[in-house]
Amino acid sequence: MKRKRTSRIPVGAPTLTKKDFESDQDIRWCPGCGDYSILAQTQRIMPELGIPQENIVFISGIGCSSRFPYYMNTYGFHTIHGRAPTIASGVKMANPDLSVWVITGDGDALSIGGNHFIHLMRRNFDINVLLFNNRIYGLTKGQYSPTSERGQKMYQSSALGSLDTPFNPISLALASGSTFVARSLDRDPEHLRLVIKSAFEHKGTSFIEIYQNCNIFNDGTFFQYTEKETKADNTVFLEHGEPLVFGAERDKGIQLNGFQPEVVDITNGEYTINDLIVHDQYTENPTLAEFLAGMSSTPDMPHPMGIFRSVQHPCYEDLMTNQIRTAKERTGEGDLEALLNDGETWTVS
Repeated sequence: MKRKRTSRIPVGAPTLTKKDFESDQDIRWCPGCGDYSILAQTQRIMPELGIPQENIVFISGIGCSSRFPYYMNTYGFHTIHGRAPTIASGVKMANPDLSVWVITGDGDALSIGGNHFIHLMRRNFDINVLLFNNRIYGLTKGQYSPTSERGQKMYQSSALGSLDTPFNPISLALASGSTFVARSLDRDPEHLRLVIKSAFEHKGTSFIEIYQNCNIFNDGTFFQYTEKETKADNTVFLEHGEPLVFGAERDKGIQLNGFQPEVVDITNGEYTINDLIVHDQYTENPTLAEFLAGMSSTPDMPHPMGIFRSVQHPCYEDLMTNQIRTAKERTGEGDLEALLNDGETWTVS
């Protein structure tokens, strides 16, 4: 049975269009870059959220993805490398009524920004994070990133192949306590819009990993999951309350064999749809979501797409507001001048 979602879209909000969210800045991405699709779908979904442009803030770090705020006709900050979560947290604490969005890349978020990323997830601010994952550093011309596959050869920094084990962004977000975790693709506009809208409707930190093609330095790294000829056999779409079925003929499914996922044929009579794992994105226990996330790192398993987890926990900004209110009720408004001059003080001349 599907859980009823409570809409966060305000009643009587002004009617806007995609064009209202397009800025006057020239878009400076390489022709064919997957970022164009993500930008277009975000601009398309914004009017459906019913929020005035002045109540929306896009915040980015450094990288190709981080040009994003320039192209949104909203408020925005282009901040420093890896620190977008920190700036976004401050914005949300200062004005909890704002709709705050973090735009980041796999390098920006998971390398120099790794510590900031995990603490944003665990604190559960009501902030939406879109991570563009192209498994490469695009802006700095092709160095391997924290999500690059082991053995990946890049002439700039790993001519003999990367030795690092790549991060799984979904697993990292789940392990850090994120209350909404999802994955989508730049080449599936309808699915991407659905996931972005679901992230907005979630109260708490929402994290979306978006498979994004860098056609200059890492072209085709996700094509088996995005292209028509191969997508159906290499991806499984997560739908709450539905069994994990996939394949061009919808003839394959995922069952649990001990502690391991296993692909089975559901047309030969040995297995039926009743033997398959049924997705539950609302379960409080993260075990299922972590299990599904691990499939992305398992050879010969389809990559899950959709919402892995969506649960309700208290938001940091609400807890902070309540704590401040309680402190004022107990001790009054406070006097900064008196606080600074309390106790032993001295004058330096």
